[in-house]
Amino acid sequence: MVLQELQQFFVRHKKVSLAELQLHFRIDADALRGMLGRLIRKGRIRKMEDSKTCGGCHSCADEAIEFYEWVNIKK
Repeated sequence: MVLQELQQFFVRHKKVSLAELQLHFRIDADALRGMLGRLIRKGRIRKMEDSKTCGGCHSCADEAIEFYEWVNIKK
């Protein structure tokens, strides 16, 4: 998978969980985090910091509540 495909997915969906990305691209969470890190450094997406603070039941997988969001780049 190319970073451009991942970026295009964000352009279409705006806000995506890591679990959704795993299902769509069929890639391991750690491998995706590496690619997401590159897009974060480029300023294309951001990790949503408040995603880890849900109701507190602790029954969800980390990937299900780890969200990333497209950053609208204005030129």
